[in-house]
Amino acid sequence: MLVIKIGGSKGVDLDRFLDDVPSVSEPMVLVHGANYEMDQVSEQLGHPPRIVTSSTGQKSRYTDRRTMEVFMMVYCGKANKTIVEMLQSLGVNAVGLSALDGGIARGRRKPQIRVVEDGRPKVLRGDYAGSIESVDTKLVTLLLENGYLPVLTPPAISHEGEAINVDGDKLAMELAVALGADKLVIFSDTPGLMRDVSDESSLISRIDRDEIGQAMEVAQGRAKKKVLAAREALERGIGQVVFADGRVEGAIRKALAGAGTVIG
Repeated sequence: MLVIKIGGSKGVDLDRFLDDVPSVSEPMVLVHGANYEMDQVSEQLGHPPRIVTSSTGQKSRYTDRRTMEVFMMVYCGKANKTIVEMLQSLGVNAVGLSALDGGIARGRRKPQIRVVEDGRPKVLRGDYAGSIESVDTKLVTLLLENGYLPVLTPPAISHEGEAINVDGDKLAMELAVALGADKLVIFSDTPGLMRDVSDESSLISRIDRDEIGQAMEVAQGRAKKKVLAAREALERGIGQVVFADGRVEGAIRKALAGAGTVIG
């Protein structure tokens, strides 16, 4: 069992990446983001993205109710169904879902968050972001057992029945753990984890389990969340995590052959 996450940044070549999906023979689940598309549509609709920094230095999207409505339109609508359309054209019988469908991923909504803006601490209310606390694999397993490729995206669902924005890497990790996947592969617009984000030749090709703490010191920006997700995946039974390049031809085959940053 394989769980793959493909990021939604501008640099990812989605057409080229999806061309490689038919080459995968083992059962797999595909999780995707749509961050760049979300920013573009938000601007066009006159509700530009608001990126905030937590007191611990983590950056995230402030998701008020209007932002969540745009989020569902982009992630569950345009991005998800475009990927399904492309996979169907390649002969892959894909089914698109969000993690709120069938209660696949449930969690706790954080109605207020503490952030730092202009050097000052603030409390923002009305946020629809949250953290995943449980995963129900029945629907995903039903699809897998009948030969479908599940294509999943945030949001998840809160215990109160509200859509919540959750991190896509964390969603992929939770699905991998719940499904007992052998491997979790996270693709982005970089060759993997780099010592210097401006120098792709500084790629770290291998990280042993006991070196993840050192990797956290190297990781910058969103890479920190990816390393945290990788550490938790390994601690909870996933055999191997790979950070790989989603821009190259044959991206999946190359990652499964050891290209990128292999952790485990």
